[in-house]
Amino acid sequence: MGNQLFASFFLLISILACNSSANYPQTCTCNSTFTIDKAPGMKMALLASRINSMEELQEIIEINYYNNFNRDTSHRDTESLVRLKHCSNGLEIISELKAGISQSDILNARNGSLTDQLALLYDSPFAIANRMEINKVYLLARIKPDLFGEGDVAFYDLALASVKNINTKDLAYIHPRDSSEKGFLNTFNHITAQAFITSYFSENLADFVADVHELHNMPELTSGRFTAEQLNAPDDNPVDNYVDMINNEWGQELGKLLKKRYFINRNTTWTPKLLARYMNDIQYYYSWALQIGFKPFTEEDVEVIRFSKKINLIQEGVPMVNS
Repeated sequence: MGNQLFASFFLLISILACNSSANYPQTCTCNSTFTIDKAPGMKMALLASRINSMEELQEIIEINYYNNFNRDTSHRDTESLVRLKHCSNGLEIISELKAGISQSDILNARNGSLTDQLALLYDSPFAIANRMEINKVYLLARIKPDLFGEGDVAFYDLALASVKNINTKDLAYIHPRDSSEKGFLNTFNHITAQAFITSYFSENLADFVADVHELHNMPELTSGRFTAEQLNAPDDNPVDNYVDMINNEWGQELGKLLKKRYFINRNTTWTPKLLARYMNDIQYYYSWALQIGFKPFTEEDVEVIRFSKKINLIQEGVPMVNS
């Protein structure tokens, strides 16, 4: 099954190669020879735990800043944009992030006045037009026992379950920092969530959710004007966020493949069997990309049962919640 999955993956990439729109980055073929030694053991996925500085990161990915008109640090870079390129295994993805609204702006508008909501409509018509789907993603990304009962699970819990499923500890933890929050867990969290949002909803929505999340974490990502404190922060620094952006794009590519493989749409009923198969395909991707092994998910796993039930409840219509 594994070889078939990745043959399909590369076929899909070749079909989509170099196709782009105003909303989507490009995916193209490239010469990845120069990155092999710079990112050993990381194919089409990155681990922030193995990258110690912006200088090291720029040996693996290309970073370019555009339209950074406001050089006075007292002003917001309303026109700034960053473009990242990652060439890996002969394929290149391009991730773009433009200054704009963040997830906090969306939450403030949802809980705020009519004026706040009109301001969001002006700044991001997409957020208003897709507010119901954005709320569904919010529910899937957060633990909400008041709505879904004790033991509710979210994307993070699926990622954590994958970390616990690693069964080649000798290979997985050659680099001790890979066991930290910045290691496998963070990479799995971003790729799993982005793959699922792309499969279940759309790449457009996945891209939007990723962008507003990164802009909330660090708006300076679009301009590259970081403070010394940000650059030296041990837990949340530009390297971590740029790695997240790259992993988000690979997650979307994987999500498009799995959407086709399982004929997933907004009306799909998620059985534990389907979710277990979906997660095992994601784990196979991690195994190939990061050269580690996994114990497979089963349809009896608690996380699988609870998350599949949660998806179906959200699809049936869970009341809007306050954050």
